[in-house]
Amino acid sequence: MITSMHSIIYASDAERARAFFRDVLNLPSVDAHDGWLIFKLPPSELALHPESGPGAPSGRHELYLMCDDIAKTVDELTARGVEFTSPVTKTGFGLLTSIRIPGGGEIGLYEPSHRTAYDL
Repeated sequence: MITSMHSIIYASDAERARAFFRDVLNLPSVDAHDGWLIFKLPPSELALHPESGPGAPSGRHELYLMCDDIAKTVDELTARGVEFTSPVTKTGFGLLTSIRIPGGGEIGLYEPSHRTAYDL
């Protein structure tokens, strides 16, 4: 039986990315070995979307953090030094922005307007 999900973010600077998740986002972690941190994530859910059109990359994956109040979350994370790479915009599924992971690209942050499955 499936017990959990393990997600991976590939980072050009894994140490900086790990420090961001540990020190800025304050996610608890375990040291698997030699400083290789594995972080506990909030409850999650998985959506499967169709490809967006001809030539769209099948198998592409995206990662989003979810929150209940995006304005408050953006304020709190900004105070901790988080860099947002896009303004909060209204979409068909909620309010959305993006966060830069130091040394590790970007992830989305959104406040959903749809029903959620993470607390079923």
